[in-house]
Amino acid sequence: MTHTNSLKPTTLVVSVGGSLVVPNGGVDHDFLKELKKIVKKHVKLGWKFVIVVGGGGTARQYQEAARKVGALTREDLDWLGIHSTRLNGHLVRTVFREIAHPVMIKDPTRAPKRWNKPVMVAAGWKPGWSTDYVATRIAKRLKSSVVINLSNIDYVYDKDPNKYKGAKIICDISWKDFRKMVGSKWDPGMNVPFDPVASKLASNSKMKVALLNGKNFENLDKLLKGERFVGTVIGG
Repeated sequence: MTHTNSLKPTTLVVSVGGSLVVPNGGVDHDFLKELKKIVKKHVKLGWKFVIVVGGGGTARQYQEAARKVGALTREDLDWLGIHSTRLNGHLVRTVFREIAHPVMIKDPTRAPKRWNKPVMVAAGWKPGWSTDYVATRIAKRLKSSVVINLSNIDYVYDKDPNKYKGAKIICDISWKDFRKMVGSKWDPGMNVPFDPVASKLASNSKMKVALLNGKNFENLDKLLKGERFVGTVIGG
């Protein structure tokens, strides 16, 4: 199932799942190379990007190591995750350095509404909020009605496709139905297509989230060009 899209060049907030940047085997420099290539291509066509980076394998590695040594609070786990997103964010900002705002954004409520460079990079904020939430907060602040969520799945499914053979693809879903699926609480290291707290904010702000596989750059290119793309639209 494909979607058509009528995005016009504007500022686009892209939430990049940390598992794309740092899968469990270490940093995926090929992914970063392709991401840079496609962003630069669309910058030339008038787009500006806010790239919000998740924690991925970095966060999981630190959280697991800390768990093995002693009892941890949820806040401890969250802070390890937040600092992992910031390390990954600095990596992405460095990769984009010639076209990126010089400062990585840690607080979405203070993200500049105007900046000179075509790319701005943001990362985790504080316990209780994921980078999906940071992306949604920035989109609201910049009055952008769409968040693009790049993850390692092609679609949202009605249940975990890794566990259930009969899991069905969902191409369009309302916020009401999606929020029934993901619940309402954030848990550090939680693995859901778009986190519950961010979903609540996006739903209340009448935003759409386009979720697509971040490794399929041809598909992302189609979305940015306003062509049919493969993925799930939440709140459409």
